[in-house]
Amino acid sequence: QVQLVESGGGLVQAGGSLRLSCLGTGDTFSTYAMGWIRQAPGKERDVVAAISRSGSRTFHADSVQDRFTISRDNAKNTVYLQMNSLKPEDAAVYYCAATMTRTGAYVPVNMVQYDYWGQGTQVTVSS
Repeated sequence: QVQLVESGGGLVQAGGSLRLSCLGTGDTFSTYAMGWIRQAPGKERDVVAAISRSGSRTFHADSVQDRFTISRDNAKNTVYLQMNSLKPEDAAVYYCAATMTRTGAYVPVNMVQYDYWGQGTQVTVSS
């Protein structure tokens, strides 16, 4: 099974940018569809973005469309979330998650579809 470690969170001013990274170890990274899920205080976890095994297909939630971009580099066993034009409402703990799949085009858009989770990284956006 894969182990996931996120990095890149921190404090940023509204309008700024951050890039989150998630390193996967312990298994063949390219057999996993990946996603970024966030949870703000007092709110449920939401899938922000997801990507297929090869990276050919992606999903971005409406709330982050045109501001966030998910990508992956299977040679580096890493998935990224580029976050631009950050807003205070983007502040949350961001989790990297994975699910093994044999379907190349599969993009998991629901939280319950993920089997493996990282420990999360905090993103704080000041207004």
